[in-house]
Amino acid sequence: MSTTRTETIPLDGGEMTAHLAVPDPGTGPGVLLVHEIGGVNGYVREVADRLAGLGYVVLAPDVLWRVQPGFSVETFTEETLGQAMGVVGQLDGEQALADLGAALEHLRELPEVLGGVGVLGFCFGGTYAYLVAAEYEPDMAISYYGSGVAGAIDRAEEIECPTLFHFGGNDPYLPIEQIETIRDAVVGMPHVEILVQPDGGHAFDNHSSEMFHQPEAAAAAWTRTTAFLAEHLPSA
Repeated sequence: MSTTRTETIPLDGGEMTAHLAVPDPGTGPGVLLVHEIGGVNGYVREVADRLAGLGYVVLAPDVLWRVQPGFSVETFTEETLGQAMGVVGQLDGEQALADLGAALEHLRELPEVLGGVGVLGFCFGGTYAYLVAAEYEPDMAISYYGSGVAGAIDRAEEIECPTLFHFGGNDPYLPIEQIETIRDAVVGMPHVEILVQPDGGHAFDNHSSEMFHQPEAAAAAWTRTTAFLAEHLPSA
């Protein structure tokens, strides 16, 4: 079990709140957890607990705070997916990336954080994990099915930290052609790894949403995620 609290990060224009999960030992390396379009919901808090169980101090900021503070969708349906897309569509992408840079720095400065800090994100957050890796030099990055990665592939050459991309081979939001574009862009970059779950769709890790969850793909990807973390951001 982890202990949790709410962190407040002062920013231009107001304050961004963030869910913090601290592992039982009380200290560990830091992981900036970037949520899906559903906000900091129960699924994201569960992922934070999962990571804290591995020994990490996990900060999950409310990236949507400038549009609708505290917005969250607990379970995706066609209706709630549309609602979330409407909220995310109002976000200033450059401002959101700057806010995440501030959140990464806040995480680095927490007294519980010993060692390096990494970033991990899902879907919307998978794109931003990639952008944080390019812009703010975390110690490692893991991006799950970031549908905006291919559109920002020109930033791949800026990534210097170990980076793992997870994709699904049957993701309607991220066609295989885009995955190949990403793969071609990172050829010759030994610190970048791409793992595709052949039958995986979009958001296959999200166990809170029946329309997306695929247990086998989720388990296979998580096995590699934990090994990648242990290799590049060891917690013990």
